[in-house]
This record gives sequence, C-alpha cells and structure tokens, in this order.
Amino acid sequence: MISPKYHFASDNTSGICPEAWQALEEANQGFQPSYGDDEITREACETFRQFFETDCDVYFVFNGTAANSLSLASLTQSYNSIICANESHVETDECGAPEFFSHGAKLLCARAVQGKLDAADVERLITHRTDVHYPKPAALSLSQSTELGTVYTHAELQAVTSLAHRKGLSVHMDGARFFNALAGSKASAADITWRAGVDVLCCGGTKLGMAVTEAVVFFRRELGEAFAYRCKQAGQLCSKMRFISAQWLRLLRDETWRKHADHGNRLARLLAEKMTALDGVELLYPVQANACFLKLPDSIKDKLKAKGWRFYSFIGGGSRFMCSWKVTEDDVHQLVADAQ
Repeated sequence: MISPKYHFASDNTSGICPEAWQALEEANQGFQPSYGDDEITREACETFRQFFETDCDVYFVFNGTAANSLSLASLTQSYNSIICANESHVETDECGAPEFFSHGAKLLCARAVQGKLDAADVERLITHRTDVHYPKPAALSLSQSTELGTVYTHAELQAVTSLAHRKGLSVHMDGARFFNALAGSKASAADITWRAGVDVLCCGGTKLGMAVTEAVVFFRRELGEAFAYRCKQAGQLCSKMRFISAQWLRLLRDETWRKHADHGNRLARLLAEKMTALDGVELLYPVQANACFLKLPDSIKDKLKAKGWRFYSFIGGGSRFMCSWKVTEDDVHQLVADAQ
C-alpha cells in the first residue's frame, strides 16, 4: 500500500520550523507571569510595532478562524454586513464563525478577479440599498495573499480600501499567508497594510511554520479596545502566552520569516515551471506567493493520486499545490516525475 504524501496538500501539513521549535524550548525555562503579562510577550508586541513601523495593538490567538471572526466582530454590529470576495476564506471555510461571533452580521460576496476584489462590484454592494431593511455595510474583508495565490500591490489595495473608507467601512485583511505575500511583493510590511488603508490584519503564523498561533494587529487601535475581552470569552486567551509570543519574537527578529516565505514562493514557481512543461497542463493563475494552481488532465490527476500525492481540486476550478517552508526541491522533482 502506498503511503499518502501530503507535501503539497496544504502548508498546514508541514511541521513546526526549527526556529519556532527552538523558541518554544527557550521559553520553557523557570516561571513567568501568565496571560500575556510576561516580558517575552511584551517584547514580541514591540517587535511587531517595529516591523510595521507604527504604534499598533497586537493580540495572539490560537487559529485563523478565531483571528478572522473575532476581529470582524470588533468592526461590526449584528445588523451590519461584511463585504468579501466570493472565494474568501471567511465565506467558504469558517463554518459561519464570522456571523456567529458578530451575532448575525451578514457576509455579502463581491466579484473578484484572480482572487482580488473588484472595486466596482464592492461599490455596487455598498450602495445597493440604504434602507433599514438591508444589512448596513460596515466592513470590507480581503485576503493577502488571495485564495488563488495572487498578491495585491500597494496601489491595488489603496483603490479598494479608499473606497471602503469613503463609504464609512473599516478594512480587515485575512493574512493567513501574509508573509508569503510580503516576500513576493517587494514592498514593506507597512506599505501593504496600514499605509495602504488596512485597519486590522490577521497575521498568519501557523502556515509560516509556527505552532498554534496567529496574531491580530490593530493599526487603528480604537477598533480593538475590547478585543482582549473577546479573546477571553471565545476561549482564545492563552494562559501560558509566552509559548505563543516567543515564536513570533524569534521569526520576526532576524527575518527568519523571509527565509521561509522566500523558500515556499520559489518552490511554487519551480513547480509551475516544471509542471507546465508537461502536455496538457495549464497554469491557471500567476504564481505570486506559495500557491500553484494548475489545470491537469484527468490522466495526470489519476497518476498522482495513485502514487499517493494529496492535493485539493476545489478553489478556482483547478488543482492547488501549496509549498510550505518544509517542501524541498527533491519533492518538486518527484511530483513532476510521477506526473510524467
């Protein structure tokens, strides 16, 4: 029996990167104050402020669903609506958590082009109705990188965030793969977040190689004034916070994040190059982060599955291959060889 190969199924299937593992070991010394009142957590939050070049508020939670849902709940009331892309994670993969934690805010799906929100369709949803019978739009949610592996430029972000702000909406960014987007954009972290009009960022740690941690960064601090209470109520306040924050401190402090993000992005490009050289294989979207979406003939799909390879065929109409920090060039070459 052939063992399943989950290398490209998701960047969640990889383990903890060595630097995060070392940070956990180093934090496991002696006794420290609990619930985030420790020096490691304070230092990690300050490192975020230096990283983003602004005085932001930072909170740590266990997973992306909590990060997205609790931050969106902070931007809305139960009678509001949240505008997002059809393919967005908050729409397709959160099991209604944004609606649950906001006590009923409705998601309104806008058209997206290669995963990026279409500003004209966003405006259509905002201005569609203004009567009391329609859920009043209060937030715009976008993903960076997008669900299709593309990356917004600073200008593209500004176009849609400035529209949202003019109409009175706050802007939320789902950054589950933010560091891959940042490494692929050649911009600064500030340029593709708050300088481009993002109010709150859910910054992904798990997909970068950390263990059980995401960061919620409020660039408009007043929007997160009660966020600590939301975390506690939702079971997202870590008692031994230093084990979460130590990983962030380690990966941000000496740009370890860039090493891992660049690695995943490079292998995604290599995978796209090698696979599209095969007969009948087409690249569906530009490879701008660590995702490669391919249109595969059924014969190749069947060959790969028979060899044990696991990958998703759902988002964007093709087959998705994710490249994490742990995937190697040998893994890419073996996948291509099996496809042949």
